[in-house]
Amino acid sequence: MEPGGQLNFQELLEQAQRMFSAQQELAEAEVRGTAGGGLVEVTVNGQGAVTGLVIDPKAIDPSDPADTAETLADLVLAAIQNAARAAEELQQEKMGPLMGGLGQGGLPGMPPGMPGLPGM
Repeated sequence: MEPGGQLNFQELLEQAQRMFSAQQELAEAEVRGTAGGGLVEVTVNGQGAVTGLVIDPKAIDPSDPADTAETLADLVLAAIQNAARAAEELQQEKMGPLMGGLGQGGLPGMPPGMPGLPGM
């Protein structure tokens, strides 16, 4: 906070620009999650949106379509969860330092927490 209790709007603007830039990087980033030893691979962007799915033909047993469908569903879910964890780690890496304890006095001149907002 500047002398006299004034917010430094230049600092706030720079922080917002850094956050916007990090969000753009996340939208363009890709992370992958796999399951079944690589039989299923899911690609998500850094924001967690699924952008690709690859299923290795070896994962399909034509003699038992019901079991194959159930197994594939499990593998796809596991790969999505794996990719989501990777995306979350990337988000923390990119956005964590920029948040600087937001809601805990992280913005210059702001008191800890933001009364009236859930989770603050």
